[in-house]
Amino acid sequence: MSRKHWLQAAAAVAVIIIAAVGVSQLLERMVAPAAPPQSTAAPAAPAASVPHIIATLYYGTADGQALAAVKREVPLGDGPRAQGRQILESELEAAPAPYLSLIPAGTMLLAFYITDRGDAFVDLRPEVSTMHPGGSTNELLTVYAIVNTVTANLQSVERVQILINGKQADTLAGHVDLRRPFERDTSLVREAKGTQ
Repeated sequence: MSRKHWLQAAAAVAVIIIAAVGVSQLLERMVAPAAPPQSTAAPAAPAASVPHIIATLYYGTADGQALAAVKREVPLGDGPRAQGRQILESELEAAPAPYLSLIPAGTMLLAFYITDRGDAFVDLRPEVSTMHPGGSTNELLTVYAIVNTVTANLQSVERVQILINGKQADTLAGHVDLRRPFERDTSLVREAKGTQ
């Protein structure tokens, strides 16, 4: 065999061996599952639990004719303004059974402020008005669910002014005058329940 033929044969054998090894490794990967990568990082520490307080939130009674004061756990806020936001965000969530949410679904808190005079301003998205079912009783209960929730949980707040989309509104849905701040009124409360 000439040197040229010998080199061609050796090259062909080398190509066949390389192809066989490649096919073998490919088949091995397809048949045997890959081992999970070994982590060298320390296991993640559990997330620190957020401290909570027990707050009194106001919802509608099952018949929708009065307020119910319900104790609920809410995240602890850093100072009265942050605590007010946490409490109002909790009030905007769905009410626990058997109570009714008095604030329309989709309503969001835009801002919450407290003045040195003890007035709080609760600024809500327009859904609080546009999605409200209306009626004088419903409006009154919605307003006092907000007012009583804020004043029951923040000692520095005496009055609550409700704003809609950053502006003073005449009414919520045609009945209750929103142009003035409201003080707490427990005459609408029929039930008080333990922690939910």
